[in-house]
Amino acid sequence: MVTDSYEEFKKRVFTLTKIDLNAYKEQQMRRRIDALIERHKLNTYAAFVDAIRTNKELYDEFVSYLTINVSEFYRNPDQWKILENDILPQILAKTKRPKIWSAACSTGDEPYSLVMLLSKYIPFANIKIIATDIDKQILNQAKSALYNEKFLKGLPPEFKSKYFTSIGDGTLQLSDEIKKCVDFRQHDLLKDPYPSGLDLIVCRNVVIYFTEEAKEGIYKKFHQSLVKDGVLFVGNTEQIIKPRNIGFDPFKTFFYRRMDI
Repeated sequence: MVTDSYEEFKKRVFTLTKIDLNAYKEQQMRRRIDALIERHKLNTYAAFVDAIRTNKELYDEFVSYLTINVSEFYRNPDQWKILENDILPQILAKTKRPKIWSAACSTGDEPYSLVMLLSKYIPFANIKIIATDIDKQILNQAKSALYNEKFLKGLPPEFKSKYFTSIGDGTLQLSDEIKKCVDFRQHDLLKDPYPSGLDLIVCRNVVIYFTEEAKEGIYKKFHQSLVKDGVLFVGNTEQIIKPRNIGFDPFKTFFYRRMDI
């Protein structure tokens, strides 16, 4: 059992990593961190901070552990059908070069899925997805675009056959024409500047880990980042409480349109 002050630990982690653990739901995050510390056979937060300060591998493991990277191509396919049939036609009626941000993109499954979907309607030259995550390690993994086939279970077969090549042992390599349409960047939703002039923001199954105060701040910044009638696409575990108070119209399940306030 980890015995010393978690409050002091949060302060030291922020100094070291600039990740503000106060913005995360404490019970859930503390349970995860305690499990990691005990796995490394340490019994105090202070000892763990000292360890990550001097051990880069452990530091990277800790940051990656905090960010809870779970993703897959076309996660919740029914929601992607709504995106294709109801949302994208409205966006593409206004612009043939949509500006799209995949926030907290994890291993890249989501932004690459967006490219494949868009490629049905506009040329690759018109597609550029901004994809961000706080975890530098996971971004490097995303850039490699190597995936186990189990993560493609929701992907339309036409995309799998067209854009992936098997390299053995159940591993698939994504094609370069898809990869080059995604601009991966490191970004912290809690403190870094947000892109602007966006037609679509996709941020799914991430905000659930934050406190209510942190969530509201993120949603307000998403609102500022979107163009008029721009759309926010959230995860199936998330909803915005009183969305109209911060300028969002919940016009489809898991989709919110920016309203002027």
